[in-house]
Amino acid sequence: MTLVQEFKAFVARGNVTELAVAVVLGGAFGKIVTAFVNGLIMPLVSYVLPKGDWQTFTLGKFQVGAVAGAVVDFVLIALVVFLVFVKGLAAVARKREEAPAPATRACPRCLEQVPLAATRCKCCTSELVPETVG
Repeated sequence: MTLVQEFKAFVARGNVTELAVAVVLGGAFGKIVTAFVNGLIMPLVSYVLPKGDWQTFTLGKFQVGAVAGAVVDFVLIALVVFLVFVKGLAAVARKREEAPAPATRACPRCLEQVPLAATRCKCCTSELVPETVG
């Protein structure tokens, strides 16, 4: 297999495409969170900090405001990712696992689907032991 063929096979796999989509969406989401932090959160922080723009706040040569903005960005992005993806997707997965019990079963003789409480198969008329629902 040539290098080009290997590369095409690598790109054609679903994992690479999904990862590329995730990176693009993550970048766009990061911009939203940064705008939220710069527009809403950091103005609130500026009430605690001395007068002036919080991003230009320095202690000597240390740019404390820029670091504080980056830290708040990271914490908010991590919080939202945790809540949406970890907790949210776990809740969706739990709902999928809690699927309702089937209302039918297979007849042991003809394998036709019959209701759980049926005493005879509708297809082959063999006698069945009714199962309790629930």
